Amino acid sequence: MSDTKSFTSSPHMDQALAGFTAGMISTTFTHPLDMIKIRFQVDASKRSDKRPWLGGTIRSFRNIMSNEGGIAGLYRGVTPSALGAAASWGFYFWGYSFIKKHMTKDEHGKLQAWQHMVASTEAGAVTAILTNPIWVIKTRMCTTTRTTPGAYQSFLQGFYRLVTEEGLRGMYRGMVPALFGVSHGGIQFMAYEEMKKWRNERRHASGETAKSEWNAQLSTPEYLVMATSSKIVAAVTTYPYQVLRSRLQNRETRDEYRGVVDCIRKIKSVEGMRGFYKGLAPSVIRVLPGTCITFLVYENMTQYFKKHAT
Repeated sequence: MSDTKSFTSSPHMDQALAGFTAGMISTTFTHPLDMIKIRFQVDASKRSDKRPWLGGTIRSFRNIMSNEGGIAGLYRGVTPSALGAAASWGFYFWGYSFIKKHMTKDEHGKLQAWQHMVASTEAGAVTAILTNPIWVIKTRMCTTTRTTPGAYQSFLQGFYRLVTEEGLRGMYRGMVPALFGVSHGGIQFMAYEEMKKWRNERRHASGETAKSEWNAQLSTPEYLVMATSSKIVAAVTTYPYQVLRSRLQNRETRDEYRGVVDCIRKIKSVEGMRGFYKGLAPSVIRVLPGTCITFLVYENMTQYFKKHAT
């Protein structure tokens, strides 16, 4: 019965709590870069695509600091961002843990790479559906200032207006590319779990750990390398879906596109293939520390819960 021990009411709740906390901390820390990324994503002009990516990020940062209220401007939209990330990571890790538990394991009690991807994809799809309205509000707050005509002034006001003015259709704008984005988590977690599995096998082969310690805690540098590497692979592979989602959710660009296919065609025609990668620089800059914080908090909380499980 040792596998049923938990720190909270269940092992799955342990995973959800660890994910919730990790998502909240990392998102709050990296929100300014997230906002700059979204503004690049919804910029449909061809001209902006020719700016140096890193230079454009720095100029955007300076412009917000100078013209939008300094720190307050950089953290506009942080409430839906933090709520969305915390809810996403909480739902995601709970679902990921629950699905993996009910999968058939090999003779060593381990899952195959494709099973990690399936579990991650299923958990990601459910999470995307549950949290999409939050991301719509976040996109609209991050792409406007408080003085922009018609801008949402807060998360609660944004939610009320979204529901009353646009209904269910408005709440689920960008849902199709968001479901495309489920592959992001699938690729990331498959790579992450496989790297952890490979490292534990190497430690066992070298005699560093006993046969019964397949899931022994790794060192902080090992977690950092694995988290960063898996996120880079997933980010570069699946990034265009984020641009599509932002364009469809943004109030200023939503009526320019009749759907996902039309959005893809127009971006390709006007902005070229690089248009699908707008905002990649601030995204990568944000993703690396954000991912490291998320996984370090998640893994350390998970290990703490295991040690103090009852």
